[in-house]
Amino acid sequence: MRRSLLIRFLALSLAVALGAVVATAVIASYSTTEQLQGELQENAGQLEVDGRIYAELSSYALNHSGWSGVDKEVRRLADDLGRRIALTRPDGTVIADSARMLGAAPELPSVPAATIDARTEGGLVFAGALQSVSVAAAPPAAGHSVQMTTARAAAGPLSYNWGLTAAEQEERKVLAERASRCLAANGIKADVSVTDGAPMVAFEAEGTDGVNVRQVWRPTPSMTTFESADAAAGGGNGSANTNAADRCVPKGLYAPSAKAKLVNDDEIRRASACLTAANIDFNLTEATDGLRAVTPKDKQTVTAEFFECSTQARSQAIAPYVAPAAKLYLGSKSTFNVFSGEGMLRTAATALGVMLIAALVMLLTGRRLVRPIVALTGAAQRMRNGDHAARVPVTGKDEVARLGHAFNAMAESIQRSDFQRKAMVSDVAHELRTPLANIKGYLVASEDGVVPLDGELVTSLLEETGLLEHLVADLQDLALADAGMLRLHPAPRDLSELAQQVVLAHRPAAETAGVTLTADVPPEAVVSIDSARMRQALGNLVSNAIRYTPRGGTIVVGVRRVDDGYNLTVTDNGTGIADEHLPHLFDRFYRAEQSRSRSTGGSGLGLAITKHLTEAHHGRITVTSKLGEGSVFTLWLPQGT
Repeated sequence: MRRSLLIRFLALSLAVALGAVVATAVIASYSTTEQLQGELQENAGQLEVDGRIYAELSSYALNHSGWSGVDKEVRRLADDLGRRIALTRPDGTVIADSARMLGAAPELPSVPAATIDARTEGGLVFAGALQSVSVAAAPPAAGHSVQMTTARAAAGPLSYNWGLTAAEQEERKVLAERASRCLAANGIKADVSVTDGAPMVAFEAEGTDGVNVRQVWRPTPSMTTFESADAAAGGGNGSANTNAADRCVPKGLYAPSAKAKLVNDDEIRRASACLTAANIDFNLTEATDGLRAVTPKDKQTVTAEFFECSTQARSQAIAPYVAPAAKLYLGSKSTFNVFSGEGMLRTAATALGVMLIAALVMLLTGRRLVRPIVALTGAAQRMRNGDHAARVPVTGKDEVARLGHAFNAMAESIQRSDFQRKAMVSDVAHELRTPLANIKGYLVASEDGVVPLDGELVTSLLEETGLLEHLVADLQDLALADAGMLRLHPAPRDLSELAQQVVLAHRPAAETAGVTLTADVPPEAVVSIDSARMRQALGNLVSNAIRYTPRGGTIVVGVRRVDDGYNLTVTDNGTGIADEHLPHLFDRFYRAEQSRSRSTGGSGLGLAITKHLTEAHHGRITVTSKLGEGSVFTLWLPQGT
């Protein structure tokens, strides 16, 4: 089966592509498995669990100036919720890890679940926790503003009940119980509830739709006395109880803690300095909880500069009292991020593996492909240096093997042409030497007076000159044919008439040799040929036949019509030609009988010239012969020549 070089290159490309696909599949399956593992861990209650973890750790950060001791809280949450919890600093240093506490050390997820930063938790609000405005979660672009809407502001990390000491909590509990008894005396059933360590007064009242709702007395931006603790139930504030609540609930119950007051003062100072430096007008307001706030002159619009000053003041004021920012990781390693350090390392290792496979395949296959090309290059260089016997070993049947066969054939042709060229030079020198030596010898003898310069000598010299002229003319014809400059002058001509003319021209030589020469032609056979050149070609064949036909033999020149043209044949019953000589019969200076003398042989160029002349007419020449029985030379000419 033929193995094409193209197929081999295709197979090589497919091998490299297969390696790349396998590597990609390994990465994809690895990351997909991890992703599916993470997704299987998630369930309907997972978000609630994660939210609780985030909230409790955020509360810890809000109420502690550092993360020292958080490992106990992390372990408690992990035990309660069955979830791996880890905290790290922004640089990746582990603060606490529930898995490491148990003696395990699995890798952390590539991406943190959240970042805990107590300085900004609780929403982006202005200095002062309780305001009648709220803003978008992202700051406005420079030169733009955002519209403010009336709503309850998020309490954020700084609220009136933030940082209550134990004494302050006990004091407020006393105030809350006193308020509860006062409300009960006015017919309002109330009790004391504690939220984030802050005692509050709660009671049940009838809503606007007749449904009882639980209400909590707390300060609001609009200074209303009551608010619903169950938004789903509706109802709003109990306005019928406003007078009783104003009389019973002391303002000290919701006064800011000493810690909140201290931070609020620092925050207002920083915000005021920043806004003044930026030439931004602002107002200082005070809420019922005793905390102050910085608000813009135009309460409906907040510029980017105002927003920046407010948030920086809050962050800087509260920073010494809360834990620094930390990254929260939940669960085991669940995702593969190609742009992470580990992802880049894994991808680079996989790519290196693919490159090594491709290199090995290319090295093994490429060496087999390059080896014959190197051999061809070496053989070509040896031929350039004159070694025409250079050949290359050839194996296989692909394109490279065919190239090797073509090179060897070319080298064989060059070597044969070089041999023929040398032989031709030798033969030409030999053919020229004899007549020139004869002419010179006779002239020198005549000059010395040895041989008289009479008519017989002149005739002999003319014969030798004619031989030289004939040889030079033959060489010129071959040179013109090799150069493609052999000019023809075709015209319609009857081949039967041309054959008869050749027979008449060579009959005297045939009679001298004792050979019968006849023509066997049809009445008419018209083709377009150069009659002079074709007479020369046919005459060369007749001359050769006369030389090789012994006395008593016959030679017949025939013309026959064939489907696509005419055959001119020269048939003799002479000595014939051995099979080993037939392939070289039309080579220059080739003689089937190497011992043949000049008296019986020509220059050795006649058949070569006949071949060129026939091919110039778009025809061909063939020969069949049997040793001892004779030969048949056939010139085929197309009818349209």
